[in-house]
Order: sequence, then C-alpha cells, then structure tokens
Amino acid sequence: MADPWLHIVGIGEDGMDGLVPATRAVVEAAEIIIGGDRHHNLTENLTADRLAWPHPFDALITTIEGLRGKRVVILATGDPLWFSVGARIGRAIDPSEITYHPQLSAFQLAAARMGWSLPDVETLTVHGRPVEQMIAFIQPDAQLLVLTTGAETPAQIAAFLSERGFGKSKMTVLAAMGGKDEARFDGMADSWDHSVPAFNTLAVHCIAAPDAALLPRVPGLADDLFQSDGTMTKQEIRAATVAKLMPMRGALLWDIGCGCGSVAIEWMRAARYARAIGIEPRADRRAMAAANALALGAPKLALIEGSVPDALEGLEAPDAIFIGGGLSRATFEAAWDALRPLGRLVANAVTLESEAELIALHKAYGGDLVKLSVHRAEPVGRLTGWRPLMPVTQWSLVKR
Repeated sequence: MADPWLHIVGIGEDGMDGLVPATRAVVEAAEIIIGGDRHHNLTENLTADRLAWPHPFDALITTIEGLRGKRVVILATGDPLWFSVGARIGRAIDPSEITYHPQLSAFQLAAARMGWSLPDVETLTVHGRPVEQMIAFIQPDAQLLVLTTGAETPAQIAAFLSERGFGKSKMTVLAAMGGKDEARFDGMADSWDHSVPAFNTLAVHCIAAPDAALLPRVPGLADDLFQSDGTMTKQEIRAATVAKLMPMRGALLWDIGCGCGSVAIEWMRAARYARAIGIEPRADRRAMAAANALALGAPKLALIEGSVPDALEGLEAPDAIFIGGGLSRATFEAAWDALRPLGRLVANAVTLESEAELIALHKAYGGDLVKLSVHRAEPVGRLTGWRPLMPVTQWSLVKR
C-alpha cells in the first residue's frame, strides 16, 4: 500500500514551533498547503504553494481530490478530528490515504485554563452552526466549553442564560490560547459587556436562580414551554411517546402531523445530533414549531408543508416515525415502507375512528397497543379533584 499523500495537521497559536519534529518535517516538505488566513500566517517562510479554503466550502473535497499525487497538507486548528474539518474529509476520502497530526485542542487548553476535568464537561460547537442549539445544555451546575462563531457569540449566549434564569452563570472567554497574544475575559451572564476577539472559546459554569427554567434532556417538558393552539401531545403522553421512539445519536425522525413540534423537539434534545423532519400542512402551526425549536435548543428542526402520504415521497429514510396526525392506512404503509430496518414507529390516536385504525393495524402487523390515561389534580371550588385528559391509544412497533 502506498504511503498516505494527504496530511491533515493540527496547529496552535505557537505555529511551527509547537509541532513535533516529525509533523514539522511533513509541513516543510509539502507541495501544497491548504488552510485559512490564520493558518497560513502561522506557517510563514515555507516554499509550498498556498490554497485558501474554497468558496463554497462544499467544494473542498473536489479541490483536494484534484491534488491526488502531490504532497498535500491541510492545516486545521488543534485536533482535526474534534469538531473540525478532518472528520468531514475522512468521510469523503479513504482514511488509508490520510495521516492525521493532532495538536492540543481548544477544549483541552480551555479545560486546563479553567481547571476543569474534561470528562465532566459538555463540549459544544456553534461555529458555523445555529447558536441556539446550546440552549439544550443549560442545566444547573453544568460546565460548558463552547467553540464560538465569532465575537458576538458570548453576548448571545449570555442572553440565553439570563432569559432562562441563569443570569449569575460565570462566563470566561479565552482567546489565542498558547500564543503570545493570549487573552482572558471573565464576567457573569446578566452583566456581560466585554468586547472579545472573533476567534475564541467560551467557558460557562451554569448557575441557576431559584426560579430558573429547568429543561432536562429526557422527554417530558412542561406543556407551557411550547407555543401551541392546544392541539399538542401533552407532557405525560409525550414522555411515553419519545421513549418508545428511542432517540439515538444522529438518528432521523419523521414527525407526521407535527403541530407545534413538541415531539420532534423533545426527540432532538434527547440525543446528540438527533435530527427531525416535521410534516405539517398548516402554516400557523409550522410557525409555532419553528419558534419552539429556537427557544428550546433544536434550531435544526426541518419543517415541510404538505399532506400525507404524498408529502413523504422523496424524504430521507428515517430511523423513527411518529404519526400524531393524518393517520390512515395509506400513510402508515408509505411510512412503514420508508422506515429503516430496526426503525421505530409510534402512532397515537384520540378519536374512535383513529383508534379503530390502530386496532386494525395492530392486528395486521403486531407491536404493542396500549391505552394511556392521565389525570391532573386541579381546583374544584375550594378543594382539589382529578381532571382527566383525553385518553390516548398508542401503537408502537419495531421494524425487523
């Protein structure tokens, strides 16, 4: 087997001086070096031809493959396989053609500066991604290390914290770690007013006020956290529903008849990188779902207009499907055909007609059929009594 021709090199603020001798020799011998302006500035006085990140960035793989046969070095920051470009390249090019040269990551440097144990910290990136996705990680006493998008990101996160009752959270921005211009900015979320460098890493120690909003990652958020017109899967039923859907890392959910998006949002919050597509014919409900997704830390919820089963055609095959509206035999069959092996399907019904459809489907396909009934204690005059919610018939099964 030929030696790898593509080297992906992590580099820190100390530039070439921070590289071990073997990695430094690889960079010095390169014919082509690809990187951002910052990376090129850290590796001056080399004879290689220089290429900037292509625009659009999606053209990167085509650019790299066109250089096969040359000695190519791609410069990345820190560890190329930790929220960096190395993973993306490794998915498109045979790993046997690549050698990775990791440097200390921003997370490792930040944890050392803060005196935090990395196994006890949530490591996140909002670099080039919606900042709102970090909201799902705001928990009492949580320690967060966040790769930011730019100079404005810490102030945005400070606002998220303050709005949710975590205004006394301690925030530290670390910039140019390991270099001669290293800088540190400390403050609290509710009084954050620092101007910070564009390239920075944020450390947050979440401190909750007595009235802070508690938003656990497990399903079952309070109903009043969602904008809704009343037609939503209620808290207790939602918790049971998402448990049957079994959220998993990177898995895709179809939420058919998603309404205000409560099930899809809880699915996305429950597992890292879980994705969801909500199918909803009404524009007002899609608008509510989009607002709820932003507020609750699931900004990547995809929403499409359409009626089922036609709207399902051409969608990426899902790992799980929830049918909360639009239930019919045709919708089930289209969804079931598209579901991946070991995929989970859950359908809820509150009307007699929908319940009859679920009973027939259960008879034909098997699975679990249960009746869920919830009573909530509410005032009855000066006393308290049980008020029932509408019972829900739930059918669930796994595709094998």
